[in-house]
Amino acid sequence: MSETKSPLPREVADAYVDELIALDPVTGTYLGVKESSSRLPDISPAGQEALAELHRATLAKLDEAERQPGADSDIERRCARLLRERLGAELAVHDADEGLRAVGNMATPAHSVREVFTVTPTETDEDWAAVAERLRAVPAALAGYRESLTLGLERKLYAGPRPTATFVEQLTEWADTDGQGRGWFEDFASAGPESLRTELDEAARAATAAVAELRDWMREVYAPTIEGAPNTVGRERYARWSRYFNGTELDLDEAYAYGWAEYHRLLAEMKQEAEKILPGAGTPWVALAHLDEHGKHIEGVDEVRDWLQGLMDQAIETLDGTHFELAERVRKVESRIAPPGGAAAPYYTPPSEDFSRPGRTWLPTMGQTRFPVYDLVSTWYHEGVPGHHLQLAQWVHVAGSLSRYQASVGMVSANAEGWALYAERLMDELGFLTDAEQRLGYLDAQMMRAARVIVDIGMHLELEIPADSPFHPGERWTPELAQEFFGAHSSRPADFVESELTRYLTIPGQAIGYKLGERAWLLGRENARRRHGDAFDLKAWHMAALSQGSLGLDDLVDELSQL
Repeated sequence: MSETKSPLPREVADAYVDELIALDPVTGTYLGVKESSSRLPDISPAGQEALAELHRATLAKLDEAERQPGADSDIERRCARLLRERLGAELAVHDADEGLRAVGNMATPAHSVREVFTVTPTETDEDWAAVAERLRAVPAALAGYRESLTLGLERKLYAGPRPTATFVEQLTEWADTDGQGRGWFEDFASAGPESLRTELDEAARAATAAVAELRDWMREVYAPTIEGAPNTVGRERYARWSRYFNGTELDLDEAYAYGWAEYHRLLAEMKQEAEKILPGAGTPWVALAHLDEHGKHIEGVDEVRDWLQGLMDQAIETLDGTHFELAERVRKVESRIAPPGGAAAPYYTPPSEDFSRPGRTWLPTMGQTRFPVYDLVSTWYHEGVPGHHLQLAQWVHVAGSLSRYQASVGMVSANAEGWALYAERLMDELGFLTDAEQRLGYLDAQMMRAARVIVDIGMHLELEIPADSPFHPGERWTPELAQEFFGAHSSRPADFVESELTRYLTIPGQAIGYKLGERAWLLGRENARRRHGDAFDLKAWHMAALSQGSLGLDDLVDELSQL
Protein backbone atom coordinates (compact mmCIF):
# COMPACT_ATOMS: atom_id res chain seq x y z
CA MET A 1 0.00 0.00 0.00
CA SER A 2 1.51 3.32 -1.09
CA GLU A 3 2.02 6.03 1.48
CA THR A 4 -0.10 9.16 1.06
CA LYS A 5 2.04 12.13 0.14
CA SER A 6 1.83 15.06 2.56
CA PRO A 7 0.80 18.36 0.97
CA LEU A 8 3.27 21.13 0.21
CA PRO A 9 2.65 24.74 1.37
CA ARG A 10 0.79 25.82 -1.77
CA GLU A 11 -1.60 22.90 -1.41
CA VAL A 12 -2.18 23.78 2.23
CA ALA A 13 -2.84 27.39 1.24
CA ASP A 14 -5.33 26.46 -1.45
CA ALA A 15 -7.14 24.01 0.82
CA TYR A 16 -7.43 26.88 3.29
CA VAL A 17 -9.14 29.01 0.62
CA ASP A 18 -11.72 26.28 0.03
CA GLU A 19 -12.46 26.01 3.74
CA LEU A 20 -12.54 29.78 4.12
CA ILE A 21 -15.14 30.12 1.37
CA ALA A 22 -17.33 27.57 3.13
CA LEU A 23 -17.30 29.80 6.22
CA ASP A 24 -17.25 33.14 4.41
CA PRO A 25 -19.38 33.22 1.25
CA VAL A 26 -18.62 36.94 0.85
CA THR A 27 -15.05 35.94 0.02
CA GLY A 28 -16.44 33.29 -2.30
CA THR A 29 -18.49 35.87 -4.17
CA TYR A 30 -15.52 38.15 -4.71
CA LEU A 31 -13.64 35.15 -6.11
CA GLY A 32 -16.56 34.35 -8.41
CA VAL A 33 -17.74 31.14 -6.71
CA LYS A 34 -21.35 30.79 -7.85
CA GLU A 35 -22.40 28.63 -4.90
CA SER A 36 -21.59 31.51 -2.54
CA SER A 37 -24.11 33.89 -4.11
CA SER A 38 -27.06 32.93 -1.93
CA ARG A 39 -25.39 33.02 1.49
CA LEU A 40 -23.85 35.39 4.03
CA PRO A 41 -21.32 34.61 6.78
CA ASP A 42 -21.90 34.08 10.47
CA ILE A 43 -20.55 37.28 12.07
CA SER A 44 -21.44 36.26 15.62
CA PRO A 45 -18.76 35.42 18.20
CA ALA A 46 -19.19 31.74 17.31
CA GLY A 47 -18.67 32.51 13.62
CA GLN A 48 -15.55 34.52 14.37
CA GLU A 49 -14.15 31.70 16.51
CA ALA A 50 -14.82 29.18 13.72
CA LEU A 51 -12.61 31.28 11.42
CA ALA A 52 -9.90 31.43 14.08
CA GLU A 53 -10.01 27.65 14.46
CA LEU A 54 -9.51 27.32 10.72
CA HIS A 55 -6.48 29.61 10.95
CA ARG A 56 -4.95 27.58 13.80
CA ALA A 57 -5.53 24.26 12.05
CA THR A 58 -4.01 25.60 8.83
CA LEU A 59 -0.88 26.79 10.64
CA ALA A 60 -0.46 23.31 12.11
CA LYS A 61 -0.72 21.81 8.62
CA LEU A 62 1.77 24.38 7.34
CA ASP A 63 4.31 23.26 9.98
CA GLU A 64 4.16 19.77 8.52
CA ALA A 65 4.16 20.96 4.92
CA GLU A 66 7.35 22.98 5.38
CA ARG A 67 9.16 19.79 6.41
CA GLN A 68 8.36 18.04 3.14
CA PRO A 69 10.84 17.57 0.27
CA GLY A 70 10.42 20.42 -2.21
CA ALA A 71 9.05 22.86 0.35
CA ASP A 72 12.24 24.93 0.09
CA SER A 73 11.70 25.86 -3.58
CA ASP A 74 11.21 29.56 -4.19
CA ILE A 75 7.57 29.23 -5.14
CA GLU A 76 6.68 27.07 -2.14
CA ARG A 77 8.78 29.13 0.25
CA ARG A 78 7.19 32.38 -0.85
CA CYS A 79 3.68 31.00 -0.39
CA ALA A 80 4.51 29.54 3.03
CA ARG A 81 6.02 32.83 4.10
CA LEU A 82 2.86 34.72 3.20
CA LEU A 83 0.44 32.17 4.67
CA ARG A 84 2.22 32.04 8.01
CA GLU A 85 2.49 35.81 8.30
CA ARG A 86 -1.13 36.46 7.28
CA LEU A 87 -2.73 33.85 9.51
CA GLY A 88 -0.57 34.94 12.43
CA ALA A 89 -1.63 38.56 11.97
CA GLU A 90 -5.29 37.60 11.68
CA LEU A 91 -5.12 35.48 14.82
CA ALA A 92 -3.46 38.31 16.73
CA VAL A 93 -6.40 40.56 15.84
CA HIS A 94 -8.95 37.87 16.71
CA ASP A 95 -7.33 36.90 20.01
CA ALA A 96 -7.44 40.55 21.07
CA ASP A 97 -11.23 40.53 20.46
CA GLU A 98 -11.04 43.28 17.88
CA GLY A 99 -13.98 41.69 16.08
CA LEU A 100 -16.19 42.57 19.05
CA ARG A 101 -15.85 46.32 18.42
CA ALA A 102 -15.72 46.51 14.61
CA VAL A 103 -17.64 49.77 14.12
CA GLY A 104 -16.87 52.59 11.73
CA ASN A 105 -17.51 54.19 8.36
CA MET A 106 -16.00 51.37 6.27
CA ALA A 107 -14.66 47.81 6.37
CA THR A 108 -17.07 46.61 9.08
CA PRO A 109 -19.05 43.38 8.76
CA ALA A 110 -22.16 45.43 8.04
CA HIS A 111 -20.43 47.17 5.14
CA SER A 112 -19.32 43.80 3.84
CA VAL A 113 -22.90 42.48 3.97
CA ARG A 114 -24.14 45.38 1.86
CA GLU A 115 -21.24 45.77 -0.57
CA VAL A 116 -21.14 42.09 -1.57
CA PHE A 117 -24.42 42.64 -3.41
CA THR A 118 -22.62 45.01 -5.82
CA VAL A 119 -20.48 42.10 -7.07
CA THR A 120 -23.11 39.34 -6.81
CA PRO A 121 -24.09 38.02 -10.29
CA THR A 122 -27.39 39.41 -11.62
CA GLU A 123 -27.38 38.26 -15.24
CA THR A 124 -30.07 35.56 -15.13
CA ASP A 125 -33.26 34.69 -13.28
CA GLU A 126 -31.27 32.01 -11.49
CA ASP A 127 -28.81 34.67 -10.33
CA TRP A 128 -31.66 36.81 -9.02
CA ALA A 129 -33.16 33.84 -7.18
CA ALA A 130 -29.81 33.54 -5.37
CA VAL A 131 -29.91 37.28 -4.68
CA ALA A 132 -33.34 36.87 -3.07
CA GLU A 133 -32.00 34.12 -0.85
CA ARG A 134 -29.01 36.26 0.10
CA LEU A 135 -31.35 39.15 0.89
CA ARG A 136 -33.29 36.85 3.20
CA ALA A 137 -29.99 36.10 4.97
CA VAL A 138 -29.31 39.77 5.78
CA PRO A 139 -31.33 39.87 9.04
CA ALA A 140 -29.50 36.85 10.50
CA ALA A 141 -26.11 38.21 9.45
CA LEU A 142 -26.76 41.60 11.05
CA ALA A 143 -28.15 39.89 14.16
CA GLY A 144 -24.87 37.96 14.47
CA TYR A 145 -22.94 41.22 14.08
CA ARG A 146 -25.04 42.80 16.82
CA GLU A 147 -24.37 39.76 19.03
CA SER A 148 -20.64 40.36 18.64
CA LEU A 149 -20.97 44.05 19.48
CA THR A 150 -23.11 43.19 22.51
CA LEU A 151 -20.41 40.87 23.81
CA GLY A 152 -17.91 43.67 23.24
CA LEU A 153 -20.00 45.98 25.40
CA GLU A 154 -20.12 43.35 28.13
CA ARG A 155 -16.32 43.10 28.04
CA LYS A 156 -15.95 46.90 27.87
CA LEU A 157 -14.33 46.68 24.44
CA TYR A 158 -15.62 49.88 22.92
CA ALA A 159 -15.43 51.37 19.45
CA GLY A 160 -14.79 55.11 19.21
CA PRO A 161 -17.76 57.48 19.55
CA ARG A 162 -16.94 59.35 16.34
CA PRO A 163 -16.83 56.26 14.07
CA THR A 164 -19.98 55.04 15.80
CA ALA A 165 -21.87 58.27 15.10
CA THR A 166 -20.85 58.13 11.43
CA PHE A 167 -21.91 54.50 11.21
CA VAL A 168 -25.35 55.37 12.56
CA GLU A 169 -25.67 58.04 9.87
CA GLN A 170 -24.71 55.51 7.19
CA LEU A 171 -27.21 52.95 8.45
CA THR A 172 -29.87 55.66 8.31
CA GLU A 173 -29.05 56.31 4.66
CA TRP A 174 -29.05 52.58 3.83
CA ALA A 175 -32.49 52.23 5.43
CA ASP A 176 -33.92 55.30 3.66
CA THR A 177 -31.84 56.01 0.58
CA ASP A 178 -34.35 58.27 -1.14
CA GLY A 179 -35.62 60.07 1.96
CA GLN A 180 -39.05 58.57 1.47
CA GLY A 181 -38.68 55.27 3.30
CA ARG A 182 -37.19 53.21 0.47
CA GLY A 183 -33.92 51.55 1.42
CA TRP A 184 -30.78 50.63 -0.50
CA PHE A 185 -31.65 46.93 -0.66
CA GLU A 186 -35.04 47.76 -2.19
CA ASP A 187 -33.37 49.93 -4.81
CA PHE A 188 -30.96 47.11 -5.60
CA ALA A 189 -33.72 44.50 -5.85
CA SER A 190 -35.82 46.70 -8.14
CA ALA A 191 -33.61 45.71 -11.09
CA GLY A 192 -34.63 42.07 -10.78
CA PRO A 193 -37.03 40.22 -13.09
CA GLU A 194 -40.80 40.55 -12.75
CA SER A 195 -41.09 36.78 -12.31
CA LEU A 196 -39.37 37.19 -8.92
CA ARG A 197 -40.78 40.61 -8.06
CA THR A 198 -42.81 39.59 -4.99
CA GLU A 199 -40.01 37.42 -3.61
CA LEU A 200 -37.33 40.08 -4.15
CA ASP A 201 -39.42 42.92 -2.74
CA GLU A 202 -40.31 40.99 0.41
CA ALA A 203 -36.70 39.95 0.99
CA ALA A 204 -35.44 43.48 0.36
CA ARG A 205 -37.95 44.98 2.78
CA ALA A 206 -36.86 42.47 5.44
CA ALA A 207 -33.22 43.40 4.82
CA THR A 208 -34.03 47.11 5.13
CA ALA A 209 -35.97 46.46 8.34
CA ALA A 210 -32.91 44.65 9.74
CA VAL A 211 -30.72 47.64 8.87
CA ALA A 212 -33.15 50.00 10.59
CA GLU A 213 -33.25 47.72 13.64
CA LEU A 214 -29.46 47.68 13.84
CA ARG A 215 -29.42 51.47 13.42
CA ASP A 216 -31.87 51.94 16.28
CA TRP A 217 -29.89 49.65 18.56
CA MET A 218 -26.62 51.40 17.68
CA ARG A 219 -28.19 54.78 18.38
CA GLU A 220 -30.17 53.90 21.50
CA VAL A 221 -27.98 51.28 23.20
CA TYR A 222 -24.46 51.16 21.76
CA ALA A 223 -23.71 54.87 21.36
CA PRO A 224 -24.83 55.86 24.90
CA THR A 225 -22.83 53.00 26.41
CA ILE A 226 -19.56 53.99 24.74
CA GLU A 227 -19.97 57.72 25.29
CA GLY A 228 -16.67 59.13 26.54
CA ALA A 229 -14.57 56.25 25.21
CA PRO A 230 -11.40 57.25 23.33
CA ASN A 231 -11.54 57.53 19.55
CA THR A 232 -7.88 56.50 19.25
CA VAL A 233 -6.43 53.06 19.98
CA GLY A 234 -3.03 53.59 21.66
CA ARG A 235 0.36 52.08 20.79
CA GLU A 236 -0.35 48.41 21.60
CA ARG A 237 -3.52 48.11 19.55
CA TYR A 238 -2.05 50.28 16.81
CA ALA A 239 1.01 48.02 16.49
CA ARG A 240 -1.28 44.99 16.17
CA TRP A 241 -3.35 46.58 13.42
CA SER A 242 -0.25 47.97 11.71
CA ARG A 243 1.16 44.46 11.42
CA TYR A 244 -2.16 43.23 10.04
CA PHE A 245 -2.27 45.86 7.29
CA ASN A 246 1.46 46.08 6.50
CA GLY A 247 2.60 42.50 6.95
CA THR A 248 5.54 43.42 9.14
CA GLU A 249 6.48 44.76 12.58
CA LEU A 250 7.09 48.43 11.80
CA ASP A 251 9.25 50.88 13.72
CA LEU A 252 6.39 53.32 14.18
CA ASP A 253 8.56 56.22 15.32
CA GLU A 254 10.80 55.84 12.26
CA ALA A 255 7.71 55.68 10.03
CA TYR A 256 6.36 58.85 11.63
CA ALA A 257 9.66 60.64 10.93
CA TYR A 258 9.60 59.39 7.33
CA GLY A 259 6.13 60.84 6.90
CA TRP A 260 7.40 64.24 7.97
CA ALA A 261 10.43 64.00 5.65
CA GLU A 262 8.11 63.28 2.72
CA TYR A 263 5.84 66.13 3.79
CA HIS A 264 8.68 68.67 3.55
CA ARG A 265 9.94 67.27 0.22
CA LEU A 266 6.51 67.30 -1.37
CA LEU A 267 5.58 70.73 -0.05
CA ALA A 268 8.60 72.30 -1.74
CA GLU A 269 7.75 70.59 -5.05
CA MET A 270 4.09 71.55 -4.80
CA LYS A 271 4.97 75.21 -4.32
CA GLN A 272 7.01 75.17 -7.54
CA GLU A 273 4.18 73.56 -9.51
CA ALA A 274 1.55 75.90 -8.04
CA GLU A 275 3.46 78.92 -9.35
CA LYS A 276 2.83 77.69 -12.91
CA ILE A 277 -0.93 77.74 -12.30
CA LEU A 278 -1.47 80.79 -10.11
CA PRO A 279 1.68 82.90 -9.59
CA GLY A 280 1.86 84.32 -6.10
CA ALA A 281 -0.81 81.94 -4.81
CA GLY A 282 0.92 81.68 -1.44
CA THR A 283 0.17 78.00 -0.85
CA PRO A 284 -0.39 75.11 -3.27
CA TRP A 285 -3.92 74.71 -1.92
CA VAL A 286 -4.86 78.22 -2.98
CA ALA A 287 -3.85 77.19 -6.50
CA LEU A 288 -5.85 73.97 -6.17
CA ALA A 289 -8.89 75.91 -4.95
CA HIS A 290 -8.48 78.06 -8.07
CA LEU A 291 -8.58 74.88 -10.17
CA ASP A 292 -11.76 73.77 -8.41
CA GLU A 293 -13.45 76.81 -9.89
CA HIS A 294 -11.52 77.52 -13.06
CA GLY A 295 -9.65 74.34 -13.98
CA LYS A 296 -10.59 71.61 -16.42
CA HIS A 297 -13.54 69.56 -15.21
CA ILE A 298 -16.13 66.97 -16.21
CA GLU A 299 -19.85 67.77 -15.91
CA GLY A 300 -22.23 64.91 -15.10
CA VAL A 301 -22.07 61.58 -13.29
CA ASP A 302 -22.44 59.42 -16.41
CA GLU A 303 -19.95 61.62 -18.20
CA VAL A 304 -17.28 61.26 -15.53
CA ARG A 305 -17.74 57.50 -15.45
CA ASP A 306 -17.19 57.36 -19.23
CA TRP A 307 -14.25 59.75 -19.04
CA LEU A 308 -12.54 57.58 -16.43
CA GLN A 309 -13.13 54.54 -18.61
CA GLY A 310 -11.42 56.31 -21.49
CA LEU A 311 -8.49 57.28 -19.26
CA MET A 312 -7.91 53.64 -18.29
CA ASP A 313 -8.35 52.38 -21.84
CA GLN A 314 -5.78 54.90 -23.05
CA ALA A 315 -3.31 53.92 -20.33
CA ILE A 316 -3.61 50.24 -21.30
CA GLU A 317 -3.01 50.99 -24.97
CA THR A 318 0.04 53.12 -24.20
CA LEU A 319 1.67 50.95 -21.52
CA ASP A 320 1.06 47.47 -22.92
CA GLY A 321 4.11 46.28 -24.83
CA THR A 322 6.31 49.13 -23.61
CA HIS A 323 6.38 49.01 -19.81
CA PHE A 324 4.13 45.98 -19.23
CA GLU A 325 3.19 42.82 -21.09
CA LEU A 326 -0.52 42.29 -20.49
CA ALA A 327 -2.67 39.26 -21.13
CA GLU A 328 -5.82 40.01 -23.10
CA ARG A 329 -8.13 39.36 -20.15
CA VAL A 330 -6.10 41.72 -17.94
CA ARG A 331 -6.65 44.49 -20.47
CA LYS A 332 -10.34 44.79 -19.53
CA VAL A 333 -11.37 47.03 -16.63
CA GLU A 334 -14.67 48.80 -15.98
CA SER A 335 -15.40 52.24 -14.52
CA ARG A 336 -18.39 52.32 -12.13
CA ILE A 337 -20.12 54.81 -9.82
CA ALA A 338 -20.09 53.67 -6.20
CA PRO A 339 -23.41 53.11 -4.39
CA PRO A 340 -24.38 55.93 -2.01
CA GLY A 341 -23.95 55.68 1.74
CA GLY A 342 -20.28 54.67 1.87
CA ALA A 343 -16.97 56.38 2.55
CA ALA A 344 -15.76 59.17 0.29
CA ALA A 345 -12.64 57.50 -1.12
CA PRO A 346 -12.61 55.76 -4.54
CA TYR A 347 -11.85 52.03 -4.56
CA TYR A 348 -11.25 48.99 -6.78
CA THR A 349 -12.70 45.48 -6.85
CA PRO A 350 -10.65 42.70 -8.53
CA PRO A 351 -11.96 40.39 -11.23
CA SER A 352 -13.50 37.05 -10.42
CA GLU A 353 -11.21 34.05 -10.77
CA ASP A 354 -12.53 33.25 -14.26
CA PHE A 355 -12.62 36.94 -15.30
CA SER A 356 -16.37 36.69 -16.00
CA ARG A 357 -16.63 39.72 -13.73
CA PRO A 358 -13.87 42.16 -14.71
CA GLY A 359 -11.90 44.39 -12.40
CA ARG A 360 -13.82 47.57 -11.58
CA THR A 361 -13.00 51.03 -10.26
CA TRP A 362 -15.64 52.80 -8.17
CA LEU A 363 -16.11 56.56 -7.80
CA PRO A 364 -18.22 57.81 -4.86
CA THR A 365 -19.80 61.03 -6.09
CA MET A 366 -20.91 62.27 -2.63
CA GLY A 367 -23.76 64.09 -4.40
CA GLN A 368 -21.47 65.98 -6.78
CA THR A 369 -22.09 66.38 -10.51
CA ARG A 370 -18.99 68.47 -11.35
CA PHE A 371 -15.58 66.80 -11.18
CA PRO A 372 -12.23 68.65 -11.51
CA VAL A 373 -9.82 66.72 -13.72
CA TYR A 374 -6.75 67.43 -11.57
CA ASP A 375 -8.28 65.34 -8.78
CA LEU A 376 -9.03 62.34 -11.03
CA VAL A 377 -6.10 61.53 -13.32
CA SER A 378 -3.52 60.44 -10.75
CA THR A 379 -6.23 58.80 -8.65
CA TRP A 380 -7.31 56.61 -11.57
CA TYR A 381 -3.72 55.69 -12.33
CA HIS A 382 -3.81 54.47 -8.70
CA GLU A 383 -7.18 52.69 -8.69
CA GLY A 384 -7.12 51.44 -12.26
CA VAL A 385 -4.17 51.34 -14.66
CA PRO A 386 -1.31 50.84 -13.96
CA GLY A 387 -2.34 50.65 -10.28
CA HIS A 388 -4.63 48.23 -8.52
CA HIS A 389 -6.04 46.72 -11.68
CA LEU A 390 -2.74 45.69 -13.25
CA GLN A 391 -1.48 44.14 -10.01
CA LEU A 392 -4.59 42.39 -8.74
CA ALA A 393 -5.82 41.23 -12.14
CA GLN A 394 -2.33 39.92 -12.93
CA TRP A 395 -2.39 37.93 -9.68
CA VAL A 396 -5.64 36.33 -10.77
CA HIS A 397 -4.19 35.67 -14.23
CA VAL A 398 -1.13 33.82 -12.86
CA ALA A 399 -2.92 32.12 -9.96
CA GLY A 400 -2.34 28.72 -11.55
CA SER A 401 1.44 29.08 -11.27
CA LEU A 402 1.28 30.68 -7.82
CA SER A 403 -1.52 29.53 -5.58
CA ARG A 404 -5.11 30.57 -5.27
CA TYR A 405 -4.30 31.96 -1.84
CA GLN A 406 -1.47 34.23 -3.01
CA ALA A 407 -3.61 35.59 -5.83
CA SER A 408 -6.60 36.49 -3.70
CA VAL A 409 -7.32 36.31 0.01
CA GLY A 410 -3.67 36.48 1.05
CA MET A 411 -3.39 40.11 -0.02
CA VAL A 412 -1.39 42.43 2.25
CA SER A 413 -2.95 45.89 2.10
CA ALA A 414 0.36 47.79 2.11
CA ASN A 415 1.70 45.68 -0.76
CA ALA A 416 -1.28 46.53 -2.97
CA GLU A 417 -1.60 50.16 -1.87
CA GLY A 418 2.14 50.61 -2.15
CA TRP A 419 2.09 49.33 -5.74
CA ALA A 420 -0.81 51.66 -6.58
CA LEU A 421 1.04 54.68 -5.21
CA TYR A 422 4.20 53.51 -7.01
CA ALA A 423 2.05 53.38 -10.17
CA GLU A 424 1.15 57.06 -9.75
CA ARG A 425 4.83 57.94 -9.40
CA LEU A 426 5.69 55.73 -12.37
CA MET A 427 3.29 57.64 -14.61
CA ASP A 428 4.98 60.85 -13.51
CA GLU A 429 8.40 59.34 -14.21
CA LEU A 430 7.23 58.23 -17.66
CA GLY A 431 6.07 61.75 -18.55
CA PHE A 432 2.30 61.29 -18.39
CA LEU A 433 1.83 64.22 -16.00
CA THR A 434 3.37 67.14 -17.85
CA ASP A 435 0.14 69.17 -17.64
CA ALA A 436 0.55 71.52 -14.65
CA GLU A 437 -2.98 70.89 -13.36
CA GLN A 438 -2.60 67.14 -13.45
CA ARG A 439 0.87 67.20 -11.95
CA LEU A 440 -0.17 69.41 -9.05
CA GLY A 441 -3.08 67.02 -8.52
CA TYR A 442 -0.62 64.12 -8.43
CA LEU A 443 1.57 65.89 -5.88
CA ASP A 444 -1.53 66.71 -3.82
CA ALA A 445 -2.40 63.00 -3.81
CA GLN A 446 1.15 62.16 -2.74
CA MET A 447 0.95 64.76 0.01
CA MET A 448 -2.31 63.21 1.21
CA ARG A 449 -0.52 59.86 1.63
CA ALA A 450 2.36 61.49 3.52
CA ALA A 451 -0.15 63.30 5.73
CA ARG A 452 -1.82 59.95 6.41
CA VAL A 453 1.41 58.58 7.86
CA ILE A 454 1.80 61.65 10.05
CA VAL A 455 -1.72 61.89 11.43
CA ASP A 456 -2.59 58.19 11.60
CA ILE A 457 0.46 57.32 13.68
CA GLY A 458 0.55 60.69 15.41
CA MET A 459 -3.00 60.78 16.75
CA HIS A 460 -3.28 57.10 17.70
CA LEU A 461 0.06 57.21 19.57
CA GLU A 462 -0.46 60.80 20.73
CA LEU A 463 2.99 61.77 19.47
CA GLU A 464 4.51 65.23 19.59
CA ILE A 465 4.40 67.45 16.52
CA PRO A 466 8.04 68.25 15.56
CA ALA A 467 9.53 71.65 16.30
CA ASP A 468 10.16 72.34 12.58
CA SER A 469 6.51 71.77 11.68
CA PRO A 470 4.61 74.84 10.44
CA PHE A 471 1.57 73.40 12.21
CA HIS A 472 1.23 73.51 16.03
CA PRO A 473 4.89 72.60 16.77
CA GLY A 474 5.47 70.92 20.12
CA GLU A 475 1.81 69.98 20.68
CA ARG A 476 0.48 66.44 20.98
CA TRP A 477 -1.73 65.08 18.23
CA THR A 478 -5.47 64.72 18.76
CA PRO A 479 -8.15 63.73 16.21
CA GLU A 480 -9.24 67.37 16.11
CA LEU A 481 -5.73 68.57 15.27
CA ALA A 482 -5.36 65.74 12.77
CA GLN A 483 -8.50 66.82 10.91
CA GLU A 484 -7.35 70.45 10.91
CA PHE A 485 -3.91 69.46 9.58
CA PHE A 486 -5.32 67.15 6.95
CA GLY A 487 -7.80 69.78 5.78
CA ALA A 488 -5.08 72.41 5.54
CA HIS A 489 -2.88 70.14 3.42
CA SER A 490 -5.44 68.71 1.04
CA SER A 491 -7.54 69.98 -1.85
CA ARG A 492 -10.40 67.71 -0.80
CA PRO A 493 -13.70 69.19 0.41
CA ALA A 494 -14.60 69.23 4.09
CA ASP A 495 -16.88 66.19 3.92
CA PHE A 496 -14.08 64.14 2.34
CA VAL A 497 -11.62 65.25 5.03
CA GLU A 498 -14.08 64.36 7.77
CA SER A 499 -14.71 60.96 6.17
CA GLU A 500 -10.97 60.33 5.90
CA LEU A 501 -10.27 61.05 9.55
CA THR A 502 -13.15 58.81 10.59
CA ARG A 503 -11.67 56.15 8.34
CA TYR A 504 -8.32 56.36 10.16
CA LEU A 505 -10.10 56.02 13.48
CA THR A 506 -12.02 53.03 12.08
CA ILE A 507 -9.10 51.07 10.60
CA PRO A 508 -5.91 52.23 12.37
CA GLY A 509 -2.66 51.34 10.65
CA GLN A 510 -4.14 50.86 7.18
CA ALA A 511 -3.64 54.39 5.84
CA ILE A 512 0.12 54.38 6.42
CA GLY A 513 0.59 51.44 4.05
CA TYR A 514 0.30 53.58 0.92
CA LYS A 515 3.44 55.63 1.50
CA LEU A 516 5.36 52.91 3.35
CA GLY A 517 4.38 50.40 0.70
CA GLU A 518 5.52 52.74 -2.06
CA ARG A 519 8.86 53.07 -0.25
CA ALA A 520 9.20 49.28 -0.23
CA TRP A 521 8.47 49.03 -3.96
CA LEU A 522 10.95 51.80 -4.79
CA LEU A 523 13.65 50.24 -2.62
CA GLY A 524 13.11 46.83 -4.21
CA ARG A 525 13.34 48.36 -7.69
CA GLU A 526 16.50 50.29 -6.85
CA ASN A 527 18.18 47.20 -5.38
CA ALA A 528 17.29 45.19 -8.51
CA ARG A 529 18.55 47.99 -10.74
CA ARG A 530 21.88 48.02 -8.91
CA ARG A 531 22.19 44.24 -9.22
CA HIS A 532 21.63 44.26 -12.99
CA GLY A 533 23.30 47.54 -13.87
CA ASP A 534 22.84 48.50 -17.52
CA ALA A 535 21.06 45.18 -18.17
CA PHE A 536 18.13 46.13 -15.93
CA ASP A 537 14.86 45.75 -17.87
CA LEU A 538 12.03 47.72 -16.27
CA LYS A 539 9.27 45.95 -18.22
CA ALA A 540 10.61 42.51 -17.28
CA TRP A 541 10.97 43.60 -13.66
CA HIS A 542 7.41 44.93 -13.57
CA MET A 543 5.94 41.70 -14.88
CA ALA A 544 8.04 39.53 -12.58
CA ALA A 545 7.12 41.73 -9.62
CA LEU A 546 3.40 41.63 -10.48
CA SER A 547 3.48 37.86 -10.92
CA GLN A 548 4.84 36.89 -7.51
CA GLY A 549 1.64 37.40 -5.52
CA SER A 550 1.33 39.26 -2.24
CA LEU A 551 3.94 39.62 0.52
CA GLY A 552 4.40 41.69 3.66
CA LEU A 553 6.65 44.73 3.32
CA ASP A 554 9.92 43.24 4.61
CA ASP A 555 9.45 40.10 2.54
CA LEU A 556 8.43 42.23 -0.44
CA VAL A 557 11.68 44.21 -0.43
CA ASP A 558 13.69 40.99 -0.19
CA GLU A 559 11.90 39.37 -3.12
CA LEU A 560 11.79 42.46 -5.36
CA SER A 561 15.52 43.00 -4.87
CA GLN A 562 16.27 39.54 -6.27
CA LEU A 563 14.22 39.90 -9.47
